[in-house]
Amino acid sequence: MEAILLVGGQGTRLRPLTISTPKPLLPTAGVAFLAHQLARAHASGVERIVFATSYRAEMFEAAFGDRAYGVDLAYVSEDEPLGTGGAIRNAARALSCGPDDPVLILNGDILSGHDVRAQVKLHEAAAAEVTLHLTEVDDPSRFGCVPTADDGRVTAFLEKTPHPVTNQINAGCYVFRRSAIDAIPEHEVVSVERETFPSLISSGAVVMGYVESGYWLDVGTPEAFVRGSRDLVLGALASPAMPGEPGERLALAGARVAPGAVVRGGTTVGRGAVVEAGATVIGSVLLEDSFVAEGATVRDSVLSRGARVGPGAFLDGVVLGDGAVVGPGNELRCGVRVWPGIKLPPTAVRFSADD
Repeated sequence: MEAILLVGGQGTRLRPLTISTPKPLLPTAGVAFLAHQLARAHASGVERIVFATSYRAEMFEAAFGDRAYGVDLAYVSEDEPLGTGGAIRNAARALSCGPDDPVLILNGDILSGHDVRAQVKLHEAAAAEVTLHLTEVDDPSRFGCVPTADDGRVTAFLEKTPHPVTNQINAGCYVFRRSAIDAIPEHEVVSVERETFPSLISSGAVVMGYVESGYWLDVGTPEAFVRGSRDLVLGALASPAMPGEPGERLALAGARVAPGAVVRGGTTVGRGAVVEAGATVIGSVLLEDSFVAEGATVRDSVLSRGARVGPGAFLDGVVLGDGAVVGPGNELRCGVRVWPGIKLPPTAVRFSADD
């Protein structure tokens, strides 16, 4: 089976992490986020993937080459953003399958443990044009709302409606019949969510919903990115690409965690990163060459390459860009983002009064 992997977005919600690195290449539980998708795709029977690239397109081929994690890879880039449908149609020129063959469509910001083989099986049994993975959430108004009939056939596609009629949402993984992809207008901006899916449904084409509410996460925000990495390290979602066994922490080669440091909660300590004695790091992502000094506390945060946290500093839900420095005694909370190269002097930011 062949697949198209959509990785063209700029990842603006994840800045400053994505200033220098596309979101799908951000280190997640010790490897690029896409490594987990490639490994799971291979385990699901995918033999070849076409990357639909745009932002920093050259970095994807440099990272993975023409084969990785058991999957052959090809790359097709957009000169101008074409939307989800336009990107799929553009990438399809690199497919080799026939018109009736299934093509798996994956999104480069979704971490999912659903059964892809079962989704493909449903698609083929129903002779569908498209089969969507649907999952159930508590607040469907934030996503595409997708009601289905008793037989699983999709009856409507309501993109981010404030009054959802079901808690089933579009989970971002599709199986297309190849001919349905070829019917998308070429060289045009097209949204599958707002145009392709509603058009197919209104025309009477068979569009199926495969409902499975296992592990699913859109990693497009810093909070979700940290959670995804943490869940992989803790083993909440198994990944063949994990560079170590599940546990309280994942320390990569060259990382140094001093005796007396507390590092747990699914934390990843990247290559060359240092956590000094007396420091506490919980549920966080420390990228390569980052540094946490004695007495500092880091919770649910991301330290980019070379970022440094000084003695006694406190970080909770914070993102530090490449080379950012948080001086001693600072207290950063509530989604604060420090841009690359910025240096906060000692006790420059406090959220609470001194004792």
